[in-house]
Amino acid sequence: MPNPKECRFAETHEWLSIDEDVVTLGLTKYAVNELTDITYIEMKEPKSTVLPGESVGEVESVKTTSDVYSPIGGELLEVNDAVVADPSLLNSDPYGAGWLVRIRTTDPSPLDALMDRETYEIKYPE
Repeated sequence: MPNPKECRFAETHEWLSIDEDVVTLGLTKYAVNELTDITYIEMKEPKSTVLPGESVGEVESVKTTSDVYSPIGGELLEVNDAVVADPSLLNSDPYGAGWLVRIRTTDPSPLDALMDRETYEIKYPE
């Protein structure tokens, strides 16, 4: 899984890591801590088209339900079935086993506008 230092971070508390044209997306530790105990995860189906800024699914916790947004567009390739089956993986390992989806993008340029790890942690200390 990605090294969080190499990830980009959205204001909506998603992290993104790119490998060629495939972006892995998950929720940050800050978001997971704010949500507390995550009880349910539902993501769009693979092969769905994702538009920049669009919700790719939602995460339910004991406190609230929160949408998960993708800053990039493309084809949703894969949903992490392990985290859907066991949402506690997102609580325990948000940057590893708790990743949510993988998206093939033809335009990674929106990643350039996202925060690096240092900037994100200054703004949202974990």
